[in-house]
Amino acid sequence: MNTTEYKIYIDDVIRRVENARLKVSPHHIVKIIAVSKYSTASEIEKLYKIGQRAFGENKVQDLKAKAQELEAYPLEWHMIGNLQKNKINHFLDLHPALFHALDSLELAQELQKRLEAKNMILDTLLQINSAKEESKHGVMPELACGVYKQIQNECPNINLKGVMSIGAHSEDKEIIKKSFETTYAIYKQCNGATICSMGMSGDFELAIACGSNMVRLGSVMFDK
Repeated sequence: MNTTEYKIYIDDVIRRVENARLKVSPHHIVKIIAVSKYSTASEIEKLYKIGQRAFGENKVQDLKAKAQELEAYPLEWHMIGNLQKNKINHFLDLHPALFHALDSLELAQELQKRLEAKNMILDTLLQINSAKEESKHGVMPELACGVYKQIQNECPNINLKGVMSIGAHSEDKEIIKKSFETTYAIYKQCNGATICSMGMSGDFELAIACGSNMVRLGSVMFDK
């Protein structure tokens, strides 16, 4: 797919995001993070050339490799995957724009130690397991507001910007919707939160309808 074909294709994705956000409010802004974990540097470059700036990776080593290969471009790199403690220092050295997957108080405390040692501030989202699924990471909904506040109080080098969740793994739209509504309700209760990151390629329109203002789109952005 050449750059022109990408432009035509991505215009359709942007139109769908626009239609969804306008149904919420003309003032509701939604940011697109292009999830590039299965894509090459050249494919990322094509999206950059038609206006996409924010890209998300799942693994520290992939984020490092692609950031180095594309260092000539002013890209905004997001870490959307879960972070292992033994990768924290490597991760922080990459200076990501936003970490989406802070999934426990324990990880927050470990991050705080490393951030303080490096004299760094990290913009972060608290991951919520809104559907209470064993296969997913994240803080349980009933604990989320308390954990959010505790991190704010105890981890000054973590700048909590809001929350993130993955929609319920279900064919039932109502179950998925309920998981998004749960996350949005928590988001509204978190002091100072400005980002509610919900919605992926298969459910982003529903997520936006439920209040999401940041979507993580992979296959619909990079479909060959």
